Amino acid sequence: MFKPFDRRAARKRRHLRVRKKVVGTPERPRLSVFRSLKHISAQIIDDQAGHTLVAISTVEPEVKKEIGRGNNVEAAREAGKLLAKRALEKGIKSVVFDRGGNIYHGRIAAFADGAREGGLEF
Repeated sequence: MFKPFDRRAARKRRHLRVRKKVVGTPERPRLSVFRSLKHISAQIIDDQAGHTLVAISTVEPEVKKEIGRGNNVEAAREAGKLLAKRALEKGIKSVVFDRGGNIYHGRIAAFADGAREGGLEF
């Protein structure tokens, strides 16, 4: 029987494949990105301790004032810069990038570029 392509299932498969390889440590925590239709959010996570060290979302009022709409490439780039700024304030310079099963394109790539511009090393 023919099964139609399921976009959510494909993202889930990619996510599981990426998470097998990407693990955050205290020296190099994991930068995890989540993209919804209206917003983008990210966390820097120490997987060994199970703690979120830094987080950002375009839903936050102070971020929303700076960025405006959270569902475009420019907003993703600015959110990446803000996350990098918060991370550097906490002493985090180097991370491993977890794209969350999303294809490295568009808003995900812009977020990563913004984080690199802000000073984070992948």
